[in-house]
Amino acid sequence: MTTISAGIDVGSGAVKVTVMDTDGADDHRMLAKVSERIRRREVMKVVDEAYQSALDQSGVELIHYIATTGEAGEVPFATGHFYGMTTHARGALYLAPESRAVLDVGALHTRALAIDAHGRVTDYKMTSQCASGSGQFLENIARYLGVSHEEIGSLSQAATQPEKVSSICAVLAETDVINMVSRGITTADILRGVHDSMAERFARLLRSLEFDGPVFVSGGLASDAGMLAALRDALERKASQDGRSREVVTHADAIFAGAIGAALWGGFRYRKLGQGGVAWQARAAVA
Repeated sequence: MTTISAGIDVGSGAVKVTVMDTDGADDHRMLAKVSERIRRREVMKVVDEAYQSALDQSGVELIHYIATTGEAGEVPFATGHFYGMTTHARGALYLAPESRAVLDVGALHTRALAIDAHGRVTDYKMTSQCASGSGQFLENIARYLGVSHEEIGSLSQAATQPEKVSSICAVLAETDVINMVSRGITTADILRGVHDSMAERFARLLRSLEFDGPVFVSGGLASDAGMLAALRDALERKASQDGRSREVVTHADAIFAGAIGAALWGGFRYRKLGQGGVAWQARAAVA
């Protein structure tokens, strides 16, 4: 029997939902994916809307397991909850099977995970500094500069003389940026300087882990080409010092890594461990 599971990943900035066919074969299929920004809305309302949209998109009538992750521990219609590192590791492996590390850049925090070929987390590190190493910090800078999220990557890559942001504190770093604008530094050079500053911190996290294989970037900044370019450059500079090169990969669905992993682990728990009880009628799941 085909097992259909849903994954709900509640982050600080967005809710991501996937519906997947997880029948145990190697070719698990994603039937639906929905991402909704939280902004200032009530989180559970966003969860309900995103989940219902995913059900509508998938067309399924039965959900065997509803798995949550991230900050979604209180979703009343969920079957079970999975730790965020575990789900991001499994989601990364689904999207890029060659991955052996994950850099998850969230709205407020960034974490680096070393994983094995089965998606198990073997080691991890998290940013300990202020939020200047987060997606929200970059979004605030872009808003001040009048740049949309879609423009950040291309502008950063057009930089000719990047201006370094020295502070690890988000508030002081934003002050640095204001001073750069007053000095006439171009938007492109400011954004690349911000990217470089963040990438150096991410590179240090990754270099503190033991793994052998590509780094998969997940989270909201996975689609930021400028951030990826800065990270590759930072890792290349460190590789020239000790000879340990690190390839950086991502995927168009990288923002859904946590929700994908939750759905896959939920399907596994339902099939193998007998945990799931009576299957949910999909359209009755949201009360």
